[in-house]
Amino acid sequence: MNDSTTERTAPPVVLDVWCELQCPDCHAALDDLRALRARYGDRLEVRLRHFPLEKHRHAYAAAQAAEEAIEQGRGWPYAEAVLARTEELAARGERVLIETARELGLDAEEFDTALIDGRHLLIVDADQAEGKAIGVTGTPTYVIGGERLDGGKSQEGLRERVEEIADRLLAGPEAP
Repeated sequence: MNDSTTERTAPPVVLDVWCELQCPDCHAALDDLRALRARYGDRLEVRLRHFPLEKHRHAYAAAQAAEEAIEQGRGWPYAEAVLARTEELAARGERVLIETARELGLDAEEFDTALIDGRHLLIVDADQAEGKAIGVTGTPTYVIGGERLDGGKSQEGLRERVEEIADRLLAGPEAP
């Protein structure tokens, strides 16, 4: 038996971000997500959740490509790079997804194959179904501590609300 006390670290607070990689509002939300990551570090786990909208023709393929990037270890850098090219993605389609992978040093051929063979369809479909089940209607939408925050109409005040919830959850059950 060891009598030394060790500090146990609490699991991180999870922030699910229902996002669509062809969405200009999701691109605009990146600054808030970066600020949240900077403020909380490892205490906040930001998870990309897919919610491709029908109005954006290449969003479904972009979600599949993001899953391939996650598999190759570069999910968020890839998502951010694609979001920075939303207009180009709308105009040039899936070529942008492959080019972005190549620019990030990812296996672009594997991206191309993944888009053809559909290996990530189930993940994207499951995210979208879960989003619909919890009431996601637009992007970005955040879910933290069981609370859904819709950024599809306005992102004003959302980061502050996420911070309030994260601070409360990180303070633990003994906090007022």
